[in-house]
Amino acid sequence: MLLTPSDFQNAHDIGLSDDAIAHVFIRDALVQSVDQPGALPWRFYKQMGLSAMTVHGLGKLAGEDHIAVALHPEQSEALLPDGFKASGLRSWFGILDEGMLGIALRAVQVLSWDRTHRFCGACGTETELGSHERVRSCPACKLTVYPRISPAMMVLVTHGQKLLLGRGVNFPSGFYSALAGFVEAGESVEETVHREVMEEVNVRVKNLKYFSSQSWPFPNSLMIAFTAEYDGGELKPDPAELIDAQWFDIDEMPRIPPSFSIARALIDHTVQQVRGPI
Repeated sequence: MLLTPSDFQNAHDIGLSDDAIAHVFIRDALVQSVDQPGALPWRFYKQMGLSAMTVHGLGKLAGEDHIAVALHPEQSEALLPDGFKASGLRSWFGILDEGMLGIALRAVQVLSWDRTHRFCGACGTETELGSHERVRSCPACKLTVYPRISPAMMVLVTHGQKLLLGRGVNFPSGFYSALAGFVEAGESVEETVHREVMEEVNVRVKNLKYFSSQSWPFPNSLMIAFTAEYDGGELKPDPAELIDAQWFDIDEMPRIPPSFSIARALIDHTVQQVRGPI
């Protein structure tokens, strides 16, 4: 499960310097070497002729500064030096070091927030970047906008030796995962679990237990995962949300999410708990 390294120290007041480790983006696409992907100091990118449009401090790791850099719009992928490409973060899963990828997940969210809140949503005035915290403020009407996070619940429902998994309308063929949904205004996360499970598969649940959480920047979610037990209802998938939903025996699982996702960690943990000591 991808997380920011435990010894990473968050800091926003880090400026552009040649020695800072740069997580460089063209909009939401991360720039990397094809043959030797990894985090590099800004001087390397500067020597390639690239220039920064926007820079945000991210934090420190092992004594090194980390920054998020958005390139100028005219510097498209076609203008990158030979051997480099810009691709969405999903394409770098399993290729980049997980610690660096965890920081890049943070970087893309900060840059996206900055890019999409240049002007006040209330009065249209150009916003200003705060100096003491990560915030954009309107000098006219004083509206303040912090990086936006959309909380979403995920739940794996158990029924004896079986797990309830669904196949979303956009999932690849044969791919199943735990149920998930966004928290609505006025809801607690627990209320969302009960509502989403009923709406998606017509099932009631009980005994919710918190498992873990994971930042998921597609585009700006915080996945909050639970386990729950079946408490009644006839399984009936909502066709607007799911192509299929089934109870799967823990020894006859379908294709499930890869190891970098919280969904896979949740499934693996629950299978182990249901199976019990070996």
